[in-house]
Amino acid sequence: MRKILIMGLPGAGKTALATALQPLLNAVVFNANAVRSNISRDLGFSHEDRVEHARRMGWMCDRVVEANGTVIADFICPTEETRAAFGEAFTIWVDRISASRFEDTNRMFVPPKRFDIRVSAEGTPQYWAERALARLRAAPDSSCPPIHSLAATRSSHTEDPRC
Repeated sequence: MRKILIMGLPGAGKTALATALQPLLNAVVFNANAVRSNISRDLGFSHEDRVEHARRMGWMCDRVVEANGTVIADFICPTEETRAAFGEAFTIWVDRISASRFEDTNRMFVPPKRFDIRVSAEGTPQYWAERALARLRAAPDSSCPPIHSLAATRSSHTEDPRC
């Protein structure tokens, strides 16, 4: 999977983890605060606006994956609906704090039912980035074509060395 979601409460350490993981994967990083400041200036923090923001983040990430890149989205993604709007991804839940400084987000936040890695309070961002890298390398990449289809199409397509 080349689309990675790092999610959790504000102040949990999502951006620190994204910053540590980015060079290990040579990935593009979309930080939700930066995206809100530029592309999603029209959105507030209502549930509907959060769903739309997640959809936009997911759409941008999908474009990077389509261009054979690896992408990390670093944002709260507080509900199952926002996670569904974002789309399928390797999900890292940064679960280092029990509450953020934003009461509305604390009330809205629903712990994810599905995640690939749950980051606890122990360990540095670099430690968790290396754990994520190991898991990502071990997991089959669903965005790569199956081996049997590569053999059938080798004459017309170049094999992606990351697959």
